[in-house]
Amino acid sequence: MVRVLVIGAHPDDCESAAGGSAALWRRRGDVVRFVSVTDGDAGHHAMSPQELGLRRREEARQAAAVIGAEAAFLGLRDGHVTPDVANRELVVAEVRRFRPDLVLTHRPNDYHPDHRYTSTLVSDAAYLVTVPLFCPGVQHLDTNPVIAWVHDGFQKPRPFAPDVAVDIDPVIDTKWAMLDRHESQFYEWLVANRFVPEAGEPPADPEGRRDWLRRWWGRSLEAPTASCRARLCEAYGAEHAARVRFAEGFEICEFGRRPDRDDLARLFPISSRPE
Repeated sequence: MVRVLVIGAHPDDCESAAGGSAALWRRRGDVVRFVSVTDGDAGHHAMSPQELGLRRREEARQAAAVIGAEAAFLGLRDGHVTPDVANRELVVAEVRRFRPDLVLTHRPNDYHPDHRYTSTLVSDAAYLVTVPLFCPGVQHLDTNPVIAWVHDGFQKPRPFAPDVAVDIDPVIDTKWAMLDRHESQFYEWLVANRFVPEAGEPPADPEGRRDWLRRWWGRSLEAPTASCRARLCEAYGAEHAARVRFAEGFEICEFGRRPDRDDLARLFPISSRPE
């Protein structure tokens, strides 16, 4: 059994980047915990931060429940994440309490400061989780977990370079169901914020909204696949890889434990190569 800790800056970050793999982990009996560093309480055009923070926590719980994962929150303010010592201790304590084999988070170059600094906090925690006298109130780990970054499309200072890729086509409907639970994000705030300018307003009925979500966010969920094609070929064979529409890729962070290919095959939910 593998223990997987996914640390995102906001509610919905974990599901957006790794929801398909999380569904596959849960399907094989692994333990998955989604951690939101903030409550996402700045991401709305009409609600108060207090009301929105509570709502987004509940949406995150519902999304995690789709696959039987855990949801947790570090409680920082949306837009206010900084890589300071107090926040480093929060992340170290969270990693130590969960005792993961694998930690996933953002890459350090990203458009959103909360994403960048969440990545920094996880990187800064990597060695310190093993240091007994740092954050001594929580039992230290004997060894580092493996740390991996999730996909993004940014090119500078260098593009995402996956070390492993997972075919999530078999569970893509489950991933859509998880994102659908984040109503305030996908159907309200990102529409008002014109994150996808051409999308327009989502329909009022639930099924129409889900179709709208798949239509306008499908391109975003397909985006990792092109950069992951070579790794998909390694894992599944060229014929299978050529058919994959939705994949999730992960790049190993050098600050955690260094896995070999056998470790990656054990840690990530990659199906056996077809005969």
